[in-house]
Parts: sequence; C-alpha cells; structure tokens
Amino acid sequence: MEYRRLGRTGLQVSEVGYGAWGIGANMWLGATDEESQAAVRAALDAGITFIDTALAYGQGHSERLIASVLGGRAERDRVVVATKIPPADRTWPGRADVPLSSVFPPEWVRQCVEQSLTNLSRSELHLEQFHVWNDAWLADPAWPSVRSEMERLKAEGKVLHWGVSINDHAPHTALGILTDPLVESAQAIYNIYDRSPERQLFALVRERDLGMIARVPFDEGALTGNIRAETDFLPGDWRHRYFRGDRKAEAERHARALEPLLGEEAGTLPELALRFILSAPEVSSVIPGMRSPAHARSNAAVADGRRLSKALVSRLADHAWDKNWYAPE
Repeated sequence: MEYRRLGRTGLQVSEVGYGAWGIGANMWLGATDEESQAAVRAALDAGITFIDTALAYGQGHSERLIASVLGGRAERDRVVVATKIPPADRTWPGRADVPLSSVFPPEWVRQCVEQSLTNLSRSELHLEQFHVWNDAWLADPAWPSVRSEMERLKAEGKVLHWGVSINDHAPHTALGILTDPLVESAQAIYNIYDRSPERQLFALVRERDLGMIARVPFDEGALTGNIRAETDFLPGDWRHRYFRGDRKAEAERHARALEPLLGEEAGTLPELALRFILSAPEVSSVIPGMRSPAHARSNAAVADGRRLSKALVSRLADHAWDKNWYAPE
C-alpha cells in the first residue's frame, strides 16, 4: 500500500481509501451489515487507512458501522476518518438561489459535528466536509457566522480540518471557498469519463496545497464493466433511477469501448479506472465503494505505486463522456 499526504493537513492517507456510502444501507441495497463490516476489516487488513463517510449515509448508519469495526482495531488511531455535514434542506446539488441560512446555519453545523462525533465514537473529526456547496454562498450575509462557527469547532478540537465535497460534475462551483485558508481539502468526481477537475481544480489544488479526494471512480458501477443492458437492481436501490431508460445499454457500450485498452498496464476495467486516477499527482486518495471483502482486497491491490504511461492516459482522453445522470429529469 502506497500513502500520500492529504495536502497541507499533513495527514498521511492510503492512496486508495474506503468510500462508505454503499454501507449506509438505505440507497445501495443487497449487502448485510455483517458483510459490510467484513469489507471494512478487509480494507484495513490490506493497508487502507482512509475512510470517507457522511452523516447522511443511512442517517448515521455508515458512521456507526465504521465505529463498530474500528473500536476493536489496534490501528484505530492512525485511520483517518472523513465525514460530511448534510445540507439542512436535504437538497443536492447546492443552489445559488437558496440562502445559506437554509442549508448550513451555524447551529446545524455544530449539531451535525456533535452527532458525527457520537456516531463515530471519537473526540475529534479528522476531516469534516460540507456535503454540498455553491460559491454564491460566500456573498451570503450568513457566511461570516457560519465561518466563525467553523473556527470555534476547530479551536475546540472537535474538527481538526475542514473540507468541501463539491457538487456532482461541477468543480467550478467551489473554487472560491477553496481559496479560504480554513478549507484544506476538496472532494470531487474524477474518473475516466469525467476529467473536469483537470481544467481548473487541479491547478488550485497545486497552488493551495489542498488535499484532493477523488470520488465515483467507477461511475457508480459503469466503469467496472458489470452494468449490462439486462442488469437489474433490487427494488428501492437508487441505481434504478441513475441507470433508468436506455442508460444501462449506453453504459455497457462505453465500457466495452475501453476493453481494447486493457493489457499489461491494467488487466481489468476497475484496475484501469483506479490506476488512471492515481496517475494524477494532484490526487491524495481515491475512494471506491466496496461492500465485500473481495472488492476491498482487489481495490487495495492497485495502490502499489504503478502508474499508467502518459501514452495510455492520453488515449483515455478520447473516452471522456459529458453527462450528468444525477440531475433530476
């Protein structure tokens, strides 16, 4: 396992981290808590030391599940856990026409920090992130009071570092807040299909020495090659909406177009997807979801220090795909 610095936080994190949305058990269906706990243990056994979760994942279920595993682990103190404050109005993505007082009022920020501390059985949060953001809020009259609350929580030792989880496919919506010295990390979608962070965000990451967390490396499964036109999901699984209509067939076509690029540098599509992201020096950690021990071990194995050649990274540019399947109809 290779490790990288999470920007100017100084925290050392495994370059493959554990994305814990899928174990929240309310949107990704099909895994039991026992299997999810086994997956977290397998990830830790493989050297993963970075876990990204959120209060909104199962209304704290993901956080509590992580705490149940870490509670009995000798390496608990060296595992960096990041979590997120959900918008009070429960609206994703962050909208410029909604006042900040409706999304992150100071009392809500503190309440969420306290709840995550309880769920995770910790006295401090390594990294607390806003789970949505829009730079329009920097001009909102409520921003100074929100920022002051962030400073107080840091002074109290309850939040060690602050970060932002950026709107889906829209890194330009958080470039302003990332210039604030109080904010030390950015989390954004970055994968073979969505290379938008390369346009502006990566330059800011280098300039401000930000931690960069790459999420959705497999495009919710589309980049694993396991989504086929005939794929079905359990009733209630959120992927019914994400892959609605002819999207499953479209995802299959795009994945098959990548298969000729497999070979010595990457033998499978998941490996290619992860190695592409880790070939970017701006990335501190990539956080695939993994709900089985087998997936945890195979994902962790990619963090061996081997990078894709510049030639292959260049060829992958032809596979960029401009879409936003998260957007409501």
